[in-house]
Amino acid sequence: MKKVDLSFQSCKSEYPESNVVLFSAPLDNTTSYRPGTRFAGNAVRVESIGIEWYSPYKEMDLKDYHTVDIGDLELPMGLVEESLDIIYDVSRKIVFNNKKPMMIGGEHLVTFPVVKALMEKYPSLHIIHLDAHTDLRDEFLGRKLSHATVIRRCYDILGDGRIYQFGIRSGDKHEFDFAKNGHTYMQKFNFDGLDEVIEKIKDKPVYITIDLDVLDPAVFPGTGTPEPGGMTFKDLLNAMKSFEKLNNVVGADLVELAPMLDSSNVSTVVAAKALREMILLLHK
Repeated sequence: MKKVDLSFQSCKSEYPESNVVLFSAPLDNTTSYRPGTRFAGNAVRVESIGIEWYSPYKEMDLKDYHTVDIGDLELPMGLVEESLDIIYDVSRKIVFNNKKPMMIGGEHLVTFPVVKALMEKYPSLHIIHLDAHTDLRDEFLGRKLSHATVIRRCYDILGDGRIYQFGIRSGDKHEFDFAKNGHTYMQKFNFDGLDEVIEKIKDKPVYITIDLDVLDPAVFPGTGTPEPGGMTFKDLLNAMKSFEKLNNVVGADLVELAPMLDSSNVSTVVAAKALREMILLLHK
């Protein structure tokens, strides 16, 4: 795997020496409302020129760590399963090269093949999921593989008690009932209880998936399915601070930025800053 010419900030290390591998998965095939997530990766790379490499929140600097950015994966337009297979193959190589995947979506479905790859190395994998939406449908619009079913598909391979959802404020009633029946832990509307969950699973391998529509549309309008009543960016930063108590974060993603839906580019800058913090978390 090779680094790309257009990289995120200082993520210009070579693959063999890198501990974290950044890539984007421009899948936008099952988006059910407003499309555009396939443009997120390179939009974030361009906007990253406007944010500092140093994080005053973590007191860490991206320049001090080896991160390679391998760019957009080449996914066949319109072919969902084939695209997921490519994401899985790339993720599996990263994981079994003893590196940590940091993925930019794309629609949320891209999380599933990364989790599938991680499960092969970490059978006791747990997921922390920040999102406005439940994503627990068994199928959506006739599809088993959809951005609205992604956490259900992850549940299919993880089972009960290993998925922790926060910020949820939208979904079908049967999805909320599915969580209530003990299949996932769900905290509606906010991040309350996150510290307690982190304490419980702090020694487990953990994958963190952040659908950026967990943020309020006033903060982050550039997403396909905005949901009022969301988190502030400071709330998200506090959650990321809490993630530092986890002893084995094995990968992460940020998904559902649709940059063209926010002409101010503020949503993309928000995503870029969140990405800086998550890369540093994986190094920490």
